[in-house]
Formats: sequence, C-alpha cells, structure tokens
Amino acid sequence: MSKRHPIIAVTGSSGAGTTTTSQIFSRMFASEGIHAAMVSGDSFHRYTREQMARLAAKGQFGERNHFALAANHIDKLEALFYDYGHTGSGQYRQYVHDEDRALTEAGYKPGTFTPWGALPADTDLMFYEGLHGGVVSDTCNIAQYVDLLIGVVPIVNLEWIQKIRRDTHQRGYSEEAVVKTIINRMDDYVHDIVPQFSHTHINFQRIPLVDTSNPFVVREVPTEDESLIVIRFRDPSDVDFPYLLQMIAGSTVSRHDTLVIPGTKLSLAMDLITRPMVLRLVAGKTFA
Repeated sequence: MSKRHPIIAVTGSSGAGTTTTSQIFSRMFASEGIHAAMVSGDSFHRYTREQMARLAAKGQFGERNHFALAANHIDKLEALFYDYGHTGSGQYRQYVHDEDRALTEAGYKPGTFTPWGALPADTDLMFYEGLHGGVVSDTCNIAQYVDLLIGVVPIVNLEWIQKIRRDTHQRGYSEEAVVKTIINRMDDYVHDIVPQFSHTHINFQRIPLVDTSNPFVVREVPTEDESLIVIRFRDPSDVDFPYLLQMIAGSTVSRHDTLVIPGTKLSLAMDLITRPMVLRLVAGKTFA
C-alpha cells in the first residue's frame, strides 16, 4: 500500500457489474477533481479474441479461459500495481471492445490490444476494474498493493443472467455460446475468482427478490427495485452505520459488519461509503 500513489481496485467476474461500479467512481473522480489512471483488467488478457477462438476450435481454450490466471499476464498486472504504488507510473495497454468507438476509429480491431505504454503522468491514484484485482496465489499477491479493494458479487444465478443478457444483446453472441462459456469457466471461477472476495475491504452483493432458480430460462434481468444489496465491511469499526441508515432510506443492519439496502440505492450507498475513503487516500492517509 502507498500513501503517495494509492490504488483502488474493483474486482468481480464477467457480468457482475464492475463496469457500472467503474462509472460511479468516474463520476466521483470528476466531481472531486481527482485525476485517476484508469486500468481495465481486460487489457491483461494473454490472447486476442481471434487467438482464443482458434485455440478453442482445437479444443485447447487458451489456458482454459479468461478467468484462469494462466490466460492472463498476471505477472505484468502485479508489476503494474507494484510500480504504481512505488513510483506513480507503470506499463499498461487497452483491450479494444466492439463499442470502443475512439479506438476502432483510430484503426484498432475489436478483440485486440493497443501497444504497451506508460500510464498518464501525474495522476492522483490508479483505478483498476476487472477480474483479478484481489488475486492471492502461490506465485503472486496483487491484493497486498491495493489500498481500497472492492468486490462486486451478485449471487451467481443473477450474475449468469446478467452475463447472458449482456453478451447476447450487446455483443452478439448466441445464448448457447454464452452458456457454454459459463460452464467452461466454472472451475476457474471457483479457484481464481471467488477467493478474492475474502481479501476485499468491501463487498457489494446484489440479491434478486424474484425467482432466478433457473438462470438459463430467465429472459429479463431483475430490475433494481426487484433487488437488495448486501454490503459487507471487512473492518466495521470505521463505518458510521447510524449515518448510513439515516441517509439511505429503507436500509437495515443485518450483522455487525453488514448493511442491507434497496437495489435502487446502490449508487448513493457506494458514493456515501467510498467517497470519504477516496478523499482520505488522496490526502495521503491509509486505512486497514
């Protein structure tokens, strides 16, 4: 952890909602005049989209799938976290999504990467959003460099529903292909993704209030007002629960370290909870 060059990481699997969380933080940074180096975990994948497809066609699956540590440049990701914490700089690149108009207009093909380069200079903090921001394994420990580590973790059936909806409607995949991907990733989800949520400072877990028993037949994602958000704090001693209960209508405390809020209040709660932490980090202070 670094007082001079703080790192915030949001970790969660595909379809969990980490992109939405990233947007909440981006708005917060803009309102506070914070210059953040924004890093996407997708940019540390080892293979392009075409390479993964060719390997899958041969039955090799490119070190299995993007959830697996072996399918990513985890060494480069850890180096970035180490370097930024110590120097305020580091090497990164960008993954080109289909919807990345600026990159595609610049000549980059969707499913590929931009060249490696240095992070922007003179940033106040680094913000990472992706699959592996809290990884601790036999060969690496990325979580140790993160000053504020946040997990975004819908219950797994909801996570699958969100992924199926996103990948079929926004990315053009067939439902059969998305379900196959979910099944192929299960072992790596259990071993490489789930353990990270024991290292987080805060977890935001969305729970639907409608039947999602069979996520493969649900056609609509449960709405915010059909959901609750369970928020678990690793260190509740620094949390002003009475203040949060007063500010967030309909919120309750279910355990000494857990706040439960209506699904429609996620953005508000995330701002109320994390903004003071972000300002504290930028001011050069750390917390447990």
